[in-house]
Amino acid sequence: MRYYFIAGEVSGDIHAANCMKEILKLDNDAKFAFTGGDLMQQVSGEQPTVHIRDMAFMGFVDVLKNIRTIQKNFKKVKADILNFKPDLLILVDYPGFNLRMAKWAWEHNIKVDYYISPTVWAWKEGRVEQIKKYTHKLFVILPFEEAFYQKHHHKVYFVGHPLIDAIEQKKPLLKSKQEFIKENNLSEKPIVAVLPGSRKQEMDYMLGNMVEVISQFPNYQFVIAGSTNLPKSYYKNLEEKNINVLFNQTYELMSYAEAGIIKSGTSTLESALFKLPQVICYKGGALSFAIAKRIVDVKYIGLPNLIMDKAVVKELVQTDFTVKNITEELNKLLNDTVYKNTMLQEYDVLKQRLGGAGASARIAKHLTEDAGIKN
Repeated sequence: MRYYFIAGEVSGDIHAANCMKEILKLDNDAKFAFTGGDLMQQVSGEQPTVHIRDMAFMGFVDVLKNIRTIQKNFKKVKADILNFKPDLLILVDYPGFNLRMAKWAWEHNIKVDYYISPTVWAWKEGRVEQIKKYTHKLFVILPFEEAFYQKHHHKVYFVGHPLIDAIEQKKPLLKSKQEFIKENNLSEKPIVAVLPGSRKQEMDYMLGNMVEVISQFPNYQFVIAGSTNLPKSYYKNLEEKNINVLFNQTYELMSYAEAGIIKSGTSTLESALFKLPQVICYKGGALSFAIAKRIVDVKYIGLPNLIMDKAVVKELVQTDFTVKNITEELNKLLNDTVYKNTMLQEYDVLKQRLGGAGASARIAKHLTEDAGIKN
């Protein structure tokens, strides 16, 4: 069968690639076309129609600035889908692009499944009707989403969170702590992980404050998780200040760090699954944030807190994202044992709520059946 995936971000590339691996176990004749990243390319052996580095635009203002590129990408992907003639189109998260694509595909009688729900439970709840009309099935990865969509009478399936699979697959392949330190010329000081995101816009707003904290902790070494979506030259000024920047070693970093300063997003959940004490951070453009604040209806921005429905991890958002506040929270994570252990105990409960291992296999079974394979 022929499967067309559309992922527009790093996390989508990870989850779609793992889904492709599982589809190949069930469908020996599977053919893939996609927008996505390097991981999907490795699994499929195909080049992406559009690479995620050319799709990751953040915030309302950034989207407006890049509207011509987005329109060009949309036109290119539509043409590729028509040429490929998929048995099933699988949309992975990335709602601004994918909800428009779902409508277009429905108009062209292309069967569409949606994997990883748009956050309609947080804002624009009216989009539920679009999802119901234009998609065949919806597969969600957060436990509270199933009840939300059932309330709207849509075919929804909670398949568990694929990050559990991704992490369990990677753990046996990780370098030992000794290898990690030696190969990266790190010192023996305990490590603080800094994950500022994978988009330049995020870095521009957040990295400065994250790095300024370093001088307050002379007994620790701070290590930045660099993004391969950005040119290495972007990190040159950090390396000139003898601040370590590592690429493609984020899971080792999460495994061996004592605490983390983590930008809001998938990395906050990854950190929780690695049992890394963390502070969640976010700062964006003032105009984009003001617009978002008026229309987004959630108590928390961090995935661990959203899943647990309480403040398991401290969130420093916009004006609260200051060097002083980061320093205070990091001091607690590093020096208050009771505070840290309480967070780690909540992480154990969180993992249970995510449905256990096997999410990628479960979603692949659904998708191959929808494409016409009898499992």
